[in-house]
Amino acid sequence: MLFWRNPMNPAITSPVFTKDEMGMDYLPVYADDGGAADEPTGTVKIDPVTVQNIGVRTVKAKRQAFSRSVRALGRVIADETRITRLHPKTEGWIEKLFINKTGEPVKKDDILFSIYSPKLVSSQHEYLLALRNLKALGESEYPDIREGARQMAEISRERLQLLDVPEHQIRELEQSGKPFKALHVHSPFDGIVMKLNVSEGEYVTPRSELYRLADLSKVWVQVDVYEYELSRVRVGDKAQITLKSMPGRIFEGTVSYIYPYAEARTRTIKVRLELDNPELALKPDMFADVTLNTGLQKDAVVVPDAAIVRSGERDQVFIVREPGKFEPREVTLGQSSEGWVQVLDGVKAGEEVVASALFLIDSESKLREATAKMMEAAKGGQSVGGADMDMQGMAMDAPDMSMDEMRLDSSVPDAMDMSGFTLDGGRKP
Repeated sequence: MLFWRNPMNPAITSPVFTKDEMGMDYLPVYADDGGAADEPTGTVKIDPVTVQNIGVRTVKAKRQAFSRSVRALGRVIADETRITRLHPKTEGWIEKLFINKTGEPVKKDDILFSIYSPKLVSSQHEYLLALRNLKALGESEYPDIREGARQMAEISRERLQLLDVPEHQIRELEQSGKPFKALHVHSPFDGIVMKLNVSEGEYVTPRSELYRLADLSKVWVQVDVYEYELSRVRVGDKAQITLKSMPGRIFEGTVSYIYPYAEARTRTIKVRLELDNPELALKPDMFADVTLNTGLQKDAVVVPDAAIVRSGERDQVFIVREPGKFEPREVTLGQSSEGWVQVLDGVKAGEEVVASALFLIDSESKLREATAKMMEAAKGGQSVGGADMDMQGMAMDAPDMSMDEMRLDSSVPDAMDMSGFTLDGGRKP
């Protein structure tokens, strides 16, 4: 035996048995407490019964695809590339609205409304006149006359097309030879009427926005990401979207764009996700909970987050060397997500780490580490924290010394001055 150690503070020792202020016995420290020579300092040995009693649980480190999750709030919006604002190409009066409700679905080429416009009527007359001219002069013996008649007919027909006169009405005009009072305007694609700004009989001009149509088969989700998390987000990252209105259902999306500016009030940056929406379950202006899977590592070594002992200055885990023997090992950590932590250095895949009862094992490890340092100092006659720990030499020089003699003897180091102890081995208050 080398010396006695305070059970609560390993830095306090005594060359003789004593008790601390709480009446707890000092613990003896033996020369073989440091363990085998090849064992790292701080290795803990615990008998199987104690291991079971304190609830030690171990988990093997494993390799797997790993990514960090960034959680944020998002808002569903319509795909801006699938929105159409419909304006008439000429002034006139709305004769009839075939689609007259906001939110009504429309198919491509559905008739939206019919419009009476003097300009459209005159354009029809011009086309009919050009057709009659072509019929009369198309067989002329002069090539210039034939070509001029043909070009006039083509230009008149193209003017009708540019004024959004539908193809079926142009064909009917050619067959009947009579102009229409009101011409139809059709939907350019499948979509939803997001806004309706016109009524029957209303006078409209090219400045008037009559309809706002949106194709919601694909939508965007704009996500607000904080500045400190933005560095992890990349275009192409996958995301999961959930909504309060549909609990249990998860939508998959992809990061398509990161906006190049921040919001001044919230200090967040908007990230755009693109999602397929064939059932129209995602509706514009709905709020969504978004989980971005960022920084994908295809071959990462991970351990449970509960297996990490964080002291502030370093991170460490306890490796199972053999049943009942646990080795402290410093590790370098990477990202953490969903209760798992990536280990960049210090642990290999397949090694077993302690995942519970870490506080008890870590406390014992620190006590053993401190004890080992004191033992090294005692063997070399060095001072630890200013205290000469040459206990063996002190015991050999004065084997028959009483406590009073030892306290008065000048060979006893100041740090081990026994003036703090009573003659009966107790400690003075």
